[in-house]
Amino acid sequence: MSMRTVDEHLAGILRAVPLLPPLELALLEAEGAVLAEPVEAPVPLPPFDNSAMDGYAVVAADVAAAGETEPVVLPVIGDIAAGDPAVSAIRPGLAARIMTGAPMPAGADAVIPVEWTDGGTASVRITRPAPPGHYIRRAGEDVLAGQVVAEPGLRLRAAQLGMLAAVGRARVMVRPRPRVVVLSTGTELREPGAPLAPGQIWESNSFMLTAAVIEAGAVGYRQATVGDEPEKVWETVQDQLGRADAIITSGGVSMGARDVVKEVFSAFGAAGGRGPDAGAGGAAGAAGPGWVEFSKVAMRPGKPQGFGLLHGTPIFTLPGNPVSAYVSFQVFVRPALRAMQGLPPDPLPTVGAVLTEDLKSPAGLRHFVRGRLSSGRGFFSVTPAERQGSHQLGSLSSADALIVLREDDEAIPAGSHVDVLRLPS
Repeated sequence: MSMRTVDEHLAGILRAVPLLPPLELALLEAEGAVLAEPVEAPVPLPPFDNSAMDGYAVVAADVAAAGETEPVVLPVIGDIAAGDPAVSAIRPGLAARIMTGAPMPAGADAVIPVEWTDGGTASVRITRPAPPGHYIRRAGEDVLAGQVVAEPGLRLRAAQLGMLAAVGRARVMVRPRPRVVVLSTGTELREPGAPLAPGQIWESNSFMLTAAVIEAGAVGYRQATVGDEPEKVWETVQDQLGRADAIITSGGVSMGARDVVKEVFSAFGAAGGRGPDAGAGGAAGAAGPGWVEFSKVAMRPGKPQGFGLLHGTPIFTLPGNPVSAYVSFQVFVRPALRAMQGLPPDPLPTVGAVLTEDLKSPAGLRHFVRGRLSSGRGFFSVTPAERQGSHQLGSLSSADALIVLREDDEAIPAGSHVDVLRLPS
């Protein structure tokens, strides 16, 4: 295996992953996808002046002297409901009962809320004055006709979908959420809930990684665990290519005698093509079904890594130790999934924090240390977890941050300022 830095490995992945082609979806089907076109408002919002309250449309000058002891009494000439298509008007000295959202009648320049009146239907007693424009929503005060209300690169959530619907869009062009299949390998693994024989453990990585895929804004599919039989692993991967935009495996990528993932991709020809460091045209020039490169990355945890393309589908082969797999996902897979959607391949949100305890780190490695953040007095502090073994899922499940120690950080005293990646909460 070659040794590369974290930045080199990530850069190779980002050069190789494909940008998902856009497709047109109905609005609710587009939830969570990334907009691939600018959307303009064809009409102003609101499209007409309308009432912001249930009340009475009036001429403001008619009620200027209204008070509790000397109310103004106006005849009510009719009702105006929301959605009323009739063009209505009033003249000075009259009022019209109006509902929230109903179009303002011509001649009226204020709305008196029903709470300021006696609620009359033939005539109305008004006990408070109102200035012109009172409780009127003006046409275009929210959005102007022709205004771009959503730009490409916007992830569509509830509020954004509401905006698209409000400007009349029933369908929209988006880059869809990547469909990611997660597969764990290992003869020793058993499904949670199954009885354990000596030497067996319950499989957890695929559950953790599938949830991480969903947290990252993609669609996760967990595949049942596969043992250490190369033919079965290869067959399973091939079966998933039809429905996957990316595949993640965990386990079988180190230097052991039964590292089945590495063995499979070498034996079945996937390792024969050009890798991500071959330049922009590397993937297109690959021979056979594709390529997968295995590397040592100068990081802890997560040194053994693999990445490639099979028939154009990205394959991320992550280590089997749970913490190594999780950290590898956040550092490498999450940015790649964002890039596939046309988003900036940003890392997890990063904050500066004050270290509360001394830390040591191996020279030459980027070290991701589990910890917990706390805030107070205007700054963050971070406390490392007591246990940092790559197999120790307990300390990961209680952590909310990864302290990033750079390659030249060997002894970091308490009180130092460090960068911290905030884990999804």
